[in-house]
Amino acid sequence: MSEDPRPRTAAVIPAAGRGVRLGPGAPKALRTLSGTPMLIHAVRAMAASRAVSLVVVVAPPDDTAEVKSLLDTHALPERTDFLVVPGGGSRQESVKLGLDALPPGIDIVLVHDAARPLVPVDTVDTVIEAVRDGAPAVVPALPLADTVKQVQPADTPGAPEPVVATLERSRLRAVQTPQGFDRDTLVRAHETVTENVTDDASMVEQLGLRVVVVPGHEEAFKVTRPLDLVLAEAVLARRRLNDGF
Repeated sequence: MSEDPRPRTAAVIPAAGRGVRLGPGAPKALRTLSGTPMLIHAVRAMAASRAVSLVVVVAPPDDTAEVKSLLDTHALPERTDFLVVPGGGSRQESVKLGLDALPPGIDIVLVHDAARPLVPVDTVDTVIEAVRDGAPAVVPALPLADTVKQVQPADTPGAPEPVVATLERSRLRAVQTPQGFDRDTLVRAHETVTENVTDDASMVEQLGLRVVVVPGHEEAFKVTRPLDLVLAEAVLARRRLNDGF
């Protein structure tokens, strides 16, 4: 059988954050959903795509051995390789460490939040296909349901904030992950953009390169607060009921 001529894809999952908004306890990525750590759900979501040949988990430096043990003890697809590396002091630094760990031959890189454990495989594949079609950077995103106000931030938390403008909702999108990149483009972004940013696509934007949006999914929400855990459990329960997940 001949080798697949399409570009090889790896996923980098930065999972070194503490997740303070979820309250005290284990790092956010190691909190459990239906008895399984969120990180394992996120890894499975990336590995569910047949295009992903490698998943690199960037773990809290003090928990690297525990994360390796988790990956060894949970059922994961045999076709996908896994690697655990210690993270840095910021998300940006952790992604860079994950990039540095990639072997030669990887052409497309996904960067996925461990705190988005339930992203469907169709979304992952859509991002990959858009990069294959020539986009240097791709983000899945959803239209906003709420009206969005720009405000003058208050000096004191909880104080009233004056409205500056009402933004045109039809032109706004709520960005999710995985974000997909041409590998060389993402490497150059991390070598060039030094200030801390909230996502990797904005780093590519600062290079003056094109970033495109593809449809996201409502189940790719980020688990950051206790109520998000409740919603994630409900999604998993529905999947088990409907799909035998």
